[in-house]
Amino acid sequence: MHTEEQTERIVEQVGYTEEQSEHIEVQIGHTEEQSGQTGTNESKGSGSEETISVSQVVYELIATILMSMIVLLLLMTFFFRQFTVDGPSMNDTLLHDERLIVTCFDDAPKCGDIVIVTHGKELQEMIVKRVIATEGQWLDIDFSTGDVMVDGVLLKEDYVKGVTKAAGDSQRFPMQIPQGYVFVMGDNRENSLDSRSERIGLIPKENIIGKAVMRWYPLEKIGLL
Repeated sequence: MHTEEQTERIVEQVGYTEEQSEHIEVQIGHTEEQSGQTGTNESKGSGSEETISVSQVVYELIATILMSMIVLLLLMTFFFRQFTVDGPSMNDTLLHDERLIVTCFDDAPKCGDIVIVTHGKELQEMIVKRVIATEGQWLDIDFSTGDVMVDGVLLKEDYVKGVTKAAGDSQRFPMQIPQGYVFVMGDNRENSLDSRSERIGLIPKENIIGKAVMRWYPLEKIGLL
């Protein structure tokens, strides 16, 4: 049996152990509270990072759009132009009010090219026509049959509407196209004011704005020319 003194010691030890246990529980509670605060901070940090990420995406998207617009503007200024067809002279290849993309860097027009020229002798607005003969070539037109011959070869003109007729002030054929000039006609041969007439005449190469390469409007007819 325990003495009274031994009993008191045991009670003291048990009390000390209970006090340690309470202290440990307090420490555990404090640690859990800190863990909760850390979790809250991490959540806030994650949300901030997400906001920054969205802002960066929006900024990069806007920058890309602006850069694309600048590049397009430079291309349309120095390399391409838009042209709107006015009138029936190129029917049925091109119709009134159709929109074209025109290249501005091809300075060597070829037979068959559709070109935009600034003016003829009297016409001061831009017009769209087809190149029929270029510098140095011999051109002959038989107005009785509508045949067009370049360097003695009959042109196969599937694009022509109507018959190639003489203008009221037609030039004389055959003729050799002088250096630095081209001869142009509209595809609608019975309703086109072009190089057949003295009012337009031969077109100096420096008056060629460019070559029509694409029709972009109306959208159902979009495509290369």
